[in-house]
Amino acid sequence: MDVEFVDDVLSSVAAAEIMPRFGRLSTADVVTKTSAFDIVSTADWAAEKAITEAIRHEHARATVIGEEAAANDPGIVGSLDEADLAFVLDPLDGTKNFVAGLPLFAVMAAVVERGRIVAGVIHDPVTRTSAIATEGGGAWLRRDGTAGTRLRVADPAPVNEMEAVAGTQFLPDSMRSVVTANLSALGGYTWFRCAGHEYRMAAAGHCHLLSYNRLMPWDHAAGWLLHREAGGFSAHFDGSPFRVGRMSGGLLCAPDEDSWHAAHRTLFAGVSTS
Repeated sequence: MDVEFVDDVLSSVAAAEIMPRFGRLSTADVVTKTSAFDIVSTADWAAEKAITEAIRHEHARATVIGEEAAANDPGIVGSLDEADLAFVLDPLDGTKNFVAGLPLFAVMAAVVERGRIVAGVIHDPVTRTSAIATEGGGAWLRRDGTAGTRLRVADPAPVNEMEAVAGTQFLPDSMRSVVTANLSALGGYTWFRCAGHEYRMAAAGHCHLLSYNRLMPWDHAAGWLLHREAGGFSAHFDGSPFRVGRMSGGLLCAPDEDSWHAAHRTLFAGVSTS
């Protein structure tokens, strides 16, 4: 798969459809979906339409699963495990930040072949850089059409020195308060409301852990591959390997397998993850 093609599509659409709208949205340009946090804007719709059209122009038989298309037809996610070639899109990750005028949002796409993630791109429209990964090909930072910097996860560290990105608001009630308390055993933790940038941080070694509960494929497919190709280890909370079509069960990402187990014992002490 030509990951550069995917990146070129995302970056060109971001420049044409997303950045001209940044800081210029009216209230009529933003719609609430399932909650006050789950919103969509005219930038999301325009970007997804343009990306989808560009991909289908080159790959007419491919399945394209965009976040907004899936909101209208949730059943299309089920085709991920069977499609010979599928593109999973998040046209604007971090819409809440985008609408608030915060320059912390991304455009993401993953290429999936019969349930196997083979390529991923996370593009930052503000810096015009992309973190790209291919299965077995490593993770790189691409700028101006050139993949120049190899990405590598942080070195392992003791639990009390680990820095984490963890959004606990999507955890089940029975788990949330315990995990939130356990986070204090780490060196520090935060949350950026943008999985794309969180995965980029972890893949570049700027934090040790990522913890997520809600696993929409457009939020995690590209980032999961990026993190793995940067040398990281991840698994669902029950220890099973990540599967792109699984939207529950949580995901914990760490620098290596030993770090994963140490962090898991600390974060989930007192709760069941099986």
